[in-house]
Amino acid sequence: MGWWIAVLGVLVVLLALRDIFHTLWHPTRRGGVSRLVMAALWRVSRWVGGKRVAGVVGPLGMLAVVSMWGLLLVLGWALVYLARMPDGFAFDPGLRPEDRSNVLDSFYLSIVAVGTLGYGDVVPVDGWLRVVSPLQALVGFVLLTAVVSWVLGSYPALGRRKALARRLAILHEVDSEAPQPPVVWGASTLESLASEVIRVRVDFGQYPETYYFFDDDAGQALPLWAPYAYRMACRMRSEGEGEVRPAAVVLERALADLARTLDLHFLHTEGSPEVVFDRYREEHARR
Repeated sequence: MGWWIAVLGVLVVLLALRDIFHTLWHPTRRGGVSRLVMAALWRVSRWVGGKRVAGVVGPLGMLAVVSMWGLLLVLGWALVYLARMPDGFAFDPGLRPEDRSNVLDSFYLSIVAVGTLGYGDVVPVDGWLRVVSPLQALVGFVLLTAVVSWVLGSYPALGRRKALARRLAILHEVDSEAPQPPVVWGASTLESLASEVIRVRVDFGQYPETYYFFDDDAGQALPLWAPYAYRMACRMRSEGEGEVRPAAVVLERALADLARTLDLHFLHTEGSPEVVFDRYREEHARR
C-alpha cells in the first residue's frame, strides 16, 4: 500500500514540474493546468462583467497558478513521505510518533522542505528519503527564482503592448481630425509599427498569460486598436505610393502574424485577420 502512495506522489510532482516547465521555460499552446486556471478565471470575469473584476484577472491568475504549483509540490512530496511515515523518520525525543498523525507530519515535512526552511523536529533517516528531501528543497528554490523572473518578464511585455496601443490611438486621433483626403502614413511610421507589432506577437508567444490582463484605459487597450491598424495597413497597401506600399505590406503581414498567434493560442476562430481582431476586441469588451 505504501508503495502505491509513493508512486502517486511522484506522479503529482511530475505533473507540477511538467506544467512549470511548459509555462516558464517552454511556453506552448498546451500549457496544461496553468493555462486552464487562467482561462477559467477569464471566463468567470466575462460572466460577472465589469472592468473592476476583469482588471484583477491577470494578477490573480498568476497568483493562483503559482499557488497551485506550490500545493501540487507539497501534496506530491507529502504522499512520498507518507509511504514511509513514521518508520523512515527520526523524531525529536519529546515527540511520540504513535500519538501523532502521519498525514499531518508528512505535510509538515513537505512544507518545510519546499520552503527551504531546513529540517524541523522530523528528519528522514532512510537513505533514499535523505536524497529526496533535499531535492524537494532544491526544486522549491528553483521555483521561487523562476516565478520572480516570470513576473519580471511579464510586466515589460504588458508595457510594450500598451505602448503600441497608445501609439495607434494617437494615430487614429490624427487620422480622424485630418481633412479629406485621408491621412497617408509614411513608410517610416509603417515600418516602426511593424517592428512593434512583431515584438508584441513574440510577447504573446513567450508570455501567454499577458493575454488575460485587461486594460481599462481605452487609449492603451490593444484589442480596441488592432482592427483599426489592420484596416489602415490594408488601405496603405492599396493606396500608398513609392516606399509606402512595401512598408504597408510588411505591417499587414506582421498584423496577420499577430492574428494567427492570438487565434492559435486563445480565440480559435480559424478566420481571417479581420475576424480574429474583431473577436479579440469582443473578448476584452467590458462595461
